[in-house]
Amino acid sequence: MSQNLINNINFSKVLEMENLVEYAEGQVVSRTLSQGKALSLTLFAFDKGEEISSHSSHGDAMVYIFDGKAEVTIGEETFELKKGETIVMPAGVPHSLMAVEKFKMLLIVVFPQ
Repeated sequence: MSQNLINNINFSKVLEMENLVEYAEGQVVSRTLSQGKALSLTLFAFDKGEEISSHSSHGDAMVYIFDGKAEVTIGEETFELKKGETIVMPAGVPHSLMAVEKFKMLLIVVFPQ
């Protein structure tokens, strides 16, 4: 029997990814799908006004917005993203995310080998 590399999700079933994580008042909710040395996949749901403060990662991080609006700051530059949009935050550059309105996203982080 092989080990599942993706977790917390049904296999061989059609799913709507944005429905795999639910909003909670005053919270940031996350659901980790995979966490390894090379790659991390995490779903998030942010209530309006919630944020992840400035930090940096040793991997390149890409967010894809499923619903709502987010403000993403990368270094000194700020971007407003909405449903269907994506942005990459380069490794080593401070970045933060804030919910302009409640939003859901998929975070993919690719780490150097």
